[in-house]
Amino acid sequence: MTVAGSGTRGYSVGMHDPIVIAGRSFESRLIVGTGKYASVEQTELAIDACEAEIVTVALRRVDLSDRSSGSLMSLLTRRANLGDGAKGESRRWTILPNTAGCFTADEAVRTLRLARELGIADMVKLEVIGDKDTLYPDNEQTLEAAKILVKEGFTVLPYCIDDPIVCRKLEDIGCAAVMPLAAPIGSGLGIRNPHNLSIIIERAKVPVIVDAGVGTASDAAIALELGCHAVLMNTAIAHASDPVLMAHAMKLGVRAGRAAFVAGRMHKSRYANASSPTKGLIE
Repeated sequence: MTVAGSGTRGYSVGMHDPIVIAGRSFESRLIVGTGKYASVEQTELAIDACEAEIVTVALRRVDLSDRSSGSLMSLLTRRANLGDGAKGESRRWTILPNTAGCFTADEAVRTLRLARELGIADMVKLEVIGDKDTLYPDNEQTLEAAKILVKEGFTVLPYCIDDPIVCRKLEDIGCAAVMPLAAPIGSGLGIRNPHNLSIIIERAKVPVIVDAGVGTASDAAIALELGCHAVLMNTAIAHASDPVLMAHAMKLGVRAGRAAFVAGRMHKSRYANASSPTKGLIE
């Protein structure tokens, strides 16, 4: 579906507006996690409902060797190896292994090296936690791990604080995207600092993906309206009363936010501006 603009610019909704990460194109701007669901079956239903293409999995919280029927790894392996999405087939997923639960650069690097040995994708989410209560990232350890992983040929997507300086350093290292938080992981507080995100977006030459803190569809829409290229979430969907319905809502929120950003919002004004023209009013 194409929505024509008032000028020469048009906008293609959904399938025709991909995000490009390290040369790879993805139609969906919604990245989702696989934890906290009531069952593996619910996980699959929710991911299908939001039509995500990139699916992240916490390597340290999953038995990577368990490929038995009904296991999470069985699901991920099956969906990652499907065809190209022809009619009658399920959407293929790109698996994004992450280092949730790692507190040092060494732990994160060793975890991702193991994932590579097991044949899991080389595009990875780097997460090095510095505090157990807030789950805020450790900037120094994240930068150290990113340097090593980039040199070893990984496509690195780092979770980081919403700090323009840290994001610039991660980009300079060679990370394929930056993933600043909106709020603490799993908090559902929404975007706490849109000003910082705006600075990061303005300066970054790689995709900016909001990671952590989204609580509902309007949060996702705001992130995309600000100009973020994508949003990553898990708890907001998995802990909803109806995860599958919330997944669908998140898909719509992301699409609406992206369309609004491309359309360009009206300028804000202190005073009213009549909707109808005032020239030529009948006295």
